Amino acid sequence: MITSSIKQFKYYKQLADKALAQIQPDQLCHRFHEDDNSIAIIIQHMSGNMKSRWTNIFTEDGEKIWRKRDEEFEPITTNAGEIFQLWNDGWQVLFQTLEHLSDSDLGRIIYVRNEGMTVSDAILRQLCHYSYHCGQIVYKCKQLSTENWQSLSIAKNKSEEYNFKKFEQIAEQKHFLDSLWEQGS
Repeated sequence: MITSSIKQFKYYKQLADKALAQIQPDQLCHRFHEDDNSIAIIIQHMSGNMKSRWTNIFTEDGEKIWRKRDEEFEPITTNAGEIFQLWNDGWQVLFQTLEHLSDSDLGRIIYVRNEGMTVSDAILRQLCHYSYHCGQIVYKCKQLSTENWQSLSIAKNKSEEYNFKKFEQIAEQKHFLDSLWEQGS
């Protein structure tokens, strides 16, 4: 489960990274209206959540005292370098923690806001949370990009071609994301 979860997290980060590469740095802070969260704000929130949830998971509650969640939803910086630093720092904490877990840790109880859950449940909870926000980032990037948007999945009207290529290959059992890494995607 740990290896598969790491692959899933990397996949969602990769989707967001590829979407972010298709917009201009000044678009990171674009808001469609006052209550809209810019991409920068989503990144601030994700980074704060990752650092809080995945730091010292066995000895501290996942909602750290030092976390200022409400501030994550206010513009903290407009500097693209700082925004991407937050993005990468959060993911680094997540991956470092997951890579140090073993299968025997999956049933251990950890706490988030004083609610106990197994490590495997926490991984699933955060996988859903982060994929939700990565989807928001992708959607916002697509809205902000020009007509030159590069599809991040099977391109429109290309399903038949994609399926043809897949069924030309020898059937084998492997993680469905392995082919993405082999293609250099």
